[in-house]
Amino acid sequence: MEVTVEHLGSVQFEIRSRNHSIISDQAVNDGGFDEGMTPPELLLASLGSCAGFYAAQYLRKNKLATEGTRVRVTCEKAKDPLARMTNFLIEVDAPVELSETQRKGVVEAVEHCLVHNTLLHPPRIELKVAGTVAVKK
Repeated sequence: MEVTVEHLGSVQFEIRSRNHSIISDQAVNDGGFDEGMTPPELLLASLGSCAGFYAAQYLRKNKLATEGTRVRVTCEKAKDPLARMTNFLIEVDAPVELSETQRKGVVEAVEHCLVHNTLLHPPRIELKVAGTVAVKK
């Protein structure tokens, strides 16, 4: 998997993967133009869309309605010992009434989400910085 992130000016970045692109920006109060989600919001979006995928897969497999499945992801900002996101909450609303067994099934399905498991078991992250980048003209 790979994404490329390119600075567009101010605090905006274009994020590209395969044939897709999105813009990341900051709120006006933070010096941006509010034309895209912030990087922390993109992390929540990644977690929520992954959870939604697995929830819908479970519902489909069990011949339950999937259209209208909604996922809400929240978290808190922490500063000590360093700035980070913490206390994530994933809320899944299915478009149909679920039995207790089906609710458990959705939970178990969402717990297979790649992003969820990555956050639960932090990966090793290596950082490399190059001195020059070819500028597009």
